[in-house]
Amino acid sequence: MDTLNLNDSGPDVVKLQQALATRGFPPGTIDGTFGAGTEAALIGFQKSANLLPDGKAGPRTLTALGLVDNADLPTAIPHVTVQVVSKMFPATPLGNIKRHLPTVVDALVGRHLSDKSMVLMALATIRAETEGFVPIDEGLSRFNTSPGGHAFDLYDMRTDIGNRGTPDGERYKGRGFIQLTGRANYRRYGPKLSQPFDLEANPDRANDPAVAAELLALFIGDKERQIKQALNEGDLRHARRLVNGGSHGLDQFTAAFKAGDALIPDA
Repeated sequence: MDTLNLNDSGPDVVKLQQALATRGFPPGTIDGTFGAGTEAALIGFQKSANLLPDGKAGPRTLTALGLVDNADLPTAIPHVTVQVVSKMFPATPLGNIKRHLPTVVDALVGRHLSDKSMVLMALATIRAETEGFVPIDEGLSRFNTSPGGHAFDLYDMRTDIGNRGTPDGERYKGRGFIQLTGRANYRRYGPKLSQPFDLEANPDRANDPAVAAELLALFIGDKERQIKQALNEGDLRHARRLVNGGSHGLDQFTAAFKAGDALIPDA
């Protein structure tokens, strides 16, 4: 069964309507026409099932309704080529993309984030955080270092990210493709890696390309539903804020996302 959308019709829509009604979300007349009543019932079901309430019956919603047995989303990976990504990263050395793109793709596939929206989110995040497509240390700026202060002193007492004072600011500065920042994040994500280790005790390893790629996938995967909700509403600023906490790099993020969206076909 393919994804069902508003204005679709046919026997698959009948099955969808029947499944919604059975679960207490009556769509109105069960007539095989995906109209406003079916859409409203579907959104209600999606909210109750903690699914993205987009009013579209895709693989995850259809699986939750018992209509299909494979919740995998259509993959965009075959279209994520060096040539495509180089157009999303016009100022980036091609060699860096060739070297690191396979590692990033493998991490996304490994975390079931290979659908178009999450692939674009990951790549646009890299563009915003490290335009060179390499894992890097966060640079000094007025946002992390006070005038005349020691490096990253404005992070030292950031209890919201788990820091406990000097030298936590510099020790747990941003690293990798996503600029993982703060003791709490290093502690949280180390055990979640496919080969777990104590990232809190070894923060420099966040710049290892394989670790950096997996941290990127883990971090955006934790916020997948919120990110997709923002993208569904066309709010790239909010999608960026969910990862960065602000709008730093928004122009690069937006440019990369829109370029990739035009180059990578929809499922």
